[in-house]
Amino acid sequence: MLDIKKSKYFGYTVFALIALLTLFVAVKIKTEVKGYNRQFPAPTITVSGEGSVFVRPDIATISVGVTKVHKDAGEAQAQATEVMNKVAEFLEKKDVEKKDIKTTIYDISPNYEYLPNRAPRITEYRVHHVFQVKIRDLAKVGEILSGVGAVGANDIGSLSFTVDDPEVSKKEAREEAIKETKEKAKILSKQLGVRLKKIISYYESDGFPGPIFYETASFGGKGGDYPAPVPVPTGENEIKINVSITYEIK
Repeated sequence: MLDIKKSKYFGYTVFALIALLTLFVAVKIKTEVKGYNRQFPAPTITVSGEGSVFVRPDIATISVGVTKVHKDAGEAQAQATEVMNKVAEFLEKKDVEKKDIKTTIYDISPNYEYLPNRAPRITEYRVHHVFQVKIRDLAKVGEILSGVGAVGANDIGSLSFTVDDPEVSKKEAREEAIKETKEKAKILSKQLGVRLKKIISYYESDGFPGPIFYETASFGGKGGDYPAPVPVPTGENEIKINVSITYEIK
């Protein structure tokens, strides 16, 4: 026989559970819509600083080349090769190591003559051969610039002074930049009435300046008597590091 009391009790229980579940879902939807349970990022401030170090260059780089033009391509090549062999011999005498000499340009191109109602014809060939030379003894830069011209090079330039290993100076500049940034952050936090917590992010940009270049120049001179050394003051290079630090604040 069916127990009516038990059936009613079971029905009430199911109804109550459904009502509670409905209420729970409704509250959860309302909470999500209004964003009460969302994870918002912590407030932050970002502070920047700069550090710089002045260093004397210890490396000079130059380009040394020759351009020869002849109606015969082979002859133009032979003339250019003769000059560049003399350049290489001269650099060796000045204690420039072979590892510090590399070919950066070797080009053979025809020159054309254009006449009305005629197809263009080749009149001559142009050979352009260039070395990039690294000079580690800066006291010899001036005499090398003059000397390579004296042995026949007619395309000399792109002189630049750089630091062979800038990492030590970069480290000093970085330490200065970080120190400045932290001091700024302390001052700013007091002015804003907030407290600095952990560092969220760190960004660094290398402000190492490009080398100072001098215009390409041609140097005359024939035979074994080299002209007077070219004056080439090196000055100083400024190495900069810029940093940005983002702090979580409270």
